[in-house]
Amino acid sequence: MTKAQVVSEIVSKTGIEKMVVIEAVEAFLSVIKKSLAKRGNVYLRGFGSFIVKKRARKLGRNISKNTAIIIPEHYIPAFKPSKQFISSIKNGNYTA
Repeated sequence: MTKAQVVSEIVSKTGIEKMVVIEAVEAFLSVIKKSLAKRGNVYLRGFGSFIVKKRARKLGRNISKNTAIIIPEHYIPAFKPSKQFISSIKNGNYTA
């Protein structure tokens, strides 16, 4: 499902104008991105958490030059679904 399809689904379920829904979705995503950029986490009860994971420094290989390189520690965004959300998807009984 794309962002446009999400917007269309919200418009059809709520009756809110499409431009208002687009702005709300963009603002929601922007808040999540800003929080993760500051290494903060976003918790949505019953849905899941957008978290920042730290990747440790490691040794990698440059295959084309056959040399070893050091990959420094870095942070990546991740999503961890809630237990409630996981069980509802597993059982196939999720209703909105």
